[in-house]
Formats: sequence, C-alpha cells, structure tokens
Amino acid sequence: MPNERVALLLPGSHAYVDAVLRMLSAGVFPIPLDPRLTPSEQERILSGLEPTVVVRTEDELAAVTAGLPEPGLPLGRPMHCTSGTTGVPKGVYSGLLSPEDAAALVAEERDLWGFGPDDVNLVLSPLYHSAPLRFAMGTILAGGRMVIPGPFDPAAVTAAIEAERPSTMFCVPTHLQRLFRHWDEHGAPDLSCFRLVAHAGAPCPTDLKHRLVEAFPDGSTWEFYGSTEGQFTACRSEEWLARPGTVGRARPGRTLSTDPDGTIWCTVPPFARFTYFGAPEKTAAAWRETPEGAAFTVGDLGRLDAEGYLYLDGRREDLVISGGVNVYPTEVEQVLGACPGVADIAVYGVDDPHWGQRVRAAVVIDPDGPAEEDLRAFARERLAPPKRPKDYTFLDELPRTLTGKVRRTELG
Repeated sequence: MPNERVALLLPGSHAYVDAVLRMLSAGVFPIPLDPRLTPSEQERILSGLEPTVVVRTEDELAAVTAGLPEPGLPLGRPMHCTSGTTGVPKGVYSGLLSPEDAAALVAEERDLWGFGPDDVNLVLSPLYHSAPLRFAMGTILAGGRMVIPGPFDPAAVTAAIEAERPSTMFCVPTHLQRLFRHWDEHGAPDLSCFRLVAHAGAPCPTDLKHRLVEAFPDGSTWEFYGSTEGQFTACRSEEWLARPGTVGRARPGRTLSTDPDGTIWCTVPPFARFTYFGAPEKTAAAWRETPEGAAFTVGDLGRLDAEGYLYLDGRREDLVISGGVNVYPTEVEQVLGACPGVADIAVYGVDDPHWGQRVRAAVVIDPDGPAEEDLRAFARERLAPPKRPKDYTFLDELPRTLTGKVRRTELG
C-alpha cells in the first residue's frame, strides 16, 4: 500500500484530517481536491495522478482508512495540486521520506509556529488547501485540537471564537475583511485568546494590515509567503510595519536569491524537496543546484533588500509589458491600495493595439471613497507613466478563489 494515492473529493472535517494523517503515517499519499470540481475537471486533473481510489463520501473515507494504523509520524506531504492557472494542475509529490527526514519535516513547522498541546486551531479555509491543512495537522501532531465552524461565515466564526477560545488560525485577507465588516456591525469578540494569526494567499491591503495588528494581541500576527510547492518566508507584522510591503526573510534552514530578471529561488532542506508527479521535464525546470544547495522556483518575481527581506513583484504570467516596459501588477496594487477609501484592488493587463498591453485596475471603494479622477491624480504622484492604469473598473467586490487569489480571467 505504501506510495499509493487516494484522491479526496469531500468536505473537510475532523475525520478528514485524521484520515490524512493515518494515510501519511502508512506511506499512502492523499490527494486533497475541491469537492465542487465538475466531472470533467476531475477527469482532467486525476488522469495524470493515477489515484488508486477516489473518495467522495465519509463512508468511503472510513472504508479506506479502516485498515490503517492510528496517526503517527507522517512519512511525506499530502499531494496537493497547483492552482492550474497556466494549464492542468500539477501534483506536488514529496515521495516517501526517511524517518529522520519525516521527523524533521514535522519539527520545522512545530518550531516555527510553536504548536503545542494547549493549542486550539480555528479552521477558516477549506481543508483541501495546503496551508489550512498544514496548520491543522501541525496542531494535532503537537497534541492540540482543532475547531471547524463549517463553510466560512463571519457569525459562525465569531461564535466559535467566543465558545472555543482558539489560540491559532490561518486566514486570507478576504476572511479578515469580512470578519471586520461583521464586527463593525455586530461587535467584536474578545480576541485575547490568540497567540498566532497567520495570513497568506494574497496581498494584504495596507489599511487591513494595520487593522489586523491593532485588533489582535501584540506579536501574534504573521504573514508568510509560500506556494503549493513549498514555503519561502515568514514575517512578523512588526517587521512589516518597519518595512511596509515585505513578506519577510527566508524561513530557518532556507536561503533566498533572485535572478537578474527577478525570478525568486529558494533552497530547502532535503525533506522539503518535491517533484511534479509524472512530469520530469516540469520538475527539472523548477530546480537548480546552487552553492547553498538545491533551489526551486515557482516563477514568482521579487526583490531582496540588503538585510534579506523579500518584496514580491508578482508572478511571471501576471507581468504586463506595455510599450516594452515591464509593469508588475503587485507594485501598482500596493501603491494604489494605499489611497484612502480603496478597499480592494486588482491590476492586470489587457490587449492594446498601440502598446501591446495597457494597465487596467479593478477597484472596490468604500462608500465615501475616491472618484476615478482622484485615483488618477494619486497615481500620477506616485507611479511612472507606464505603471499608471489607463482604465478603471469599479466593482462591489473582486472575484476571488476561496484562498483569496483574484480570478483575473473574470475581470474582463
């Protein structure tokens, strides 16, 4: 049974996390997937992953895990799939780890986030995503427990905070926006129980970041930068306040570097190596050897300052080339997102007959937020001409995935 793969197409639950841990302890690799995938999407993704079993119900889950031992040391990572924004999602495969490497993998997360037996992890995101599952698993392995209020609902989350007094949670900026909106209307719960609030998945608007720091206990809020393939950085909010826009420095045991074009590379310990299942050419393109060890990239672009703090410029596929000038949407979003009254923003490129591409911004504004001419004036003061949006679209909210990433293909 070791090295077999089990596709999971059912909602997250306590039994779900228990099953994932039991599979990994036996060397079986769960493939967590969104249960809302259409049959054609399922077929497209699973055809390259060759699962032994596809599980769609709690009864099927119980049957698959019936012969497995109780959760022990995970001998690998779940085979999560990349988002597939540039093609068919790829299965990220750790392979079976030695007991030494398996123990090091668990210890790295425990030591970074301080998981312990007194922890109560509040689960806000679907557990088929890598970050919420990793936080839940790390908590359980440390002897703590988790609370799953169900599909994200601010009232249910608030009730869970009041009743369960969680100590940790992972969230995306959209969660925070919706929670603060709810708390403004109905009152905020006592948040003193939290020792760790980590966010990732999408850029956090400046005003939202400040409110996060003010609302939760001192020293409790973090941002991290990572991908399905691996983790790059971790950053206390206090570091961000001193260096606005950074996503932090390399996690312990890792090093960061950038190519002249800005491509970010990260060296990792042996237990954090991966391949793309069944895709050796894509695996080879993602890795290279460096004097510090094996390094991987996911094609993100960024800059490192003299102290090693990383600033993201976006993804290569999001790059806008206007009149031969490279424009990084993340940079423009960070600048315009600081305009008073801008609640959310996404910057992207559209075809232009003269410039090849031009910059467009989709903006969500507060009730008394800026008009288009105010945004244009704000941009003129802070951005070079090629970076200034030529068009503005005003929306009630941005289309986002459940992990907070903007669905740029739906912006028009």
